[in-house]
Amino acid sequence: MANQDSATSVDVIIAGGGPVGAMLCLALRNQSVSFLHVCGEARGGERPIALSYGSSQLIQQFGSLTDATPIKSIHVSQAGGFGRTLLRAEDYGLPALGYVTTYSSVLATLTGSGGRESARVTRWQAHGERIDVHIDGESGTRSVSAKLLVIADGGEALAKEKTHDYGQAAVVAEIETARGHGNIAWERFTPSGPIALLPYRDRYALVWSTLSETAEFLQRANEGEFLSRLQTAFGGRAGSFRRAGPRASFPLALRYRDITPGPRVVLAGNAAQTLHPVAGQGLNLGLRDAYELAELIGTVPLAEIGGAAFLRRYQRQRRLDRSAGIRVTDALVRVFSNTNPLLSIARGTGLVLLDMVPPARHFLARRMIYGARAIP
Repeated sequence: MANQDSATSVDVIIAGGGPVGAMLCLALRNQSVSFLHVCGEARGGERPIALSYGSSQLIQQFGSLTDATPIKSIHVSQAGGFGRTLLRAEDYGLPALGYVTTYSSVLATLTGSGGRESARVTRWQAHGERIDVHIDGESGTRSVSAKLLVIADGGEALAKEKTHDYGQAAVVAEIETARGHGNIAWERFTPSGPIALLPYRDRYALVWSTLSETAEFLQRANEGEFLSRLQTAFGGRAGSFRRAGPRASFPLALRYRDITPGPRVVLAGNAAQTLHPVAGQGLNLGLRDAYELAELIGTVPLAEIGGAAFLRRYQRQRRLDRSAGIRVTDALVRVFSNTNPLLSIARGTGLVLLDMVPPARHFLARRMIYGARAIP
């Protein structure tokens, strides 16, 4: 059923102007529910994004991904230590392990059909079988009643938040190298944070996680100094770095909340959890949040949407995937971002064993591609 921009009562209100909110709206369009999509300003712009193959399949149910470069293999290693693991799409019968595009390209694919109201959810109050949601827009403030409020894409959740500041920031830029990327993605762990080189068009999209003060310096450094620092930190595996495009930076922290923070309220995407970019799982996890929520809405009677049993069921469905995404990315940062020599030996041994034991590598790859609930 089409969304209801001017309604005073709908079944579902979706707050969030990013890809997760847009995914949920598209997934609900062919269902017998009315919904209102409330969008603030979506931020992200040309920031590079790595979509897993599973996420690309979800998105392409609703539109064609444009300007996306396939990742055929992923090379994982640690600086200053031994060991490496190589994941290849051909080992799993897939055309790619994932794709590299930009935030704006994903958003354009998911919002091409329009139907978004430029406004902001400011407060809400649940009572009985409905929730009253106050919305501030260009024409003023109004109240809309719904069975369920979904807050996505980092919207204000007003819920108790658990946080961990990594003391790192990510520097992003497009990097040209002396040789082609061959559709290889590199994840290189260094003592100050992971460096990801993602194949994008004819160059790499760089996501360089490092100490916050180092990131500030890298933002100010001239191109030659920046490339020299990058070459020293990453090494020569990807060849020599020749040019760097404009740079941007953002702080890195782990933030997560109760996915059902109150009666008739559900969180999805960055409103529920904001992860470190290591392994590129944040947006992929959020897209699965939205898709599974839409499936659940479509399988329960209309009267049950947003009720206590509905919220418990959604919480159970997302628990494994969500918990794994939070814990694995956090553990990778903590274990690999340090100079402990004993941990370096353990990391190297783990990378070697992972590369030598196909079932273990297969287990890891499928969960990176499809999420923690992937069938072995």
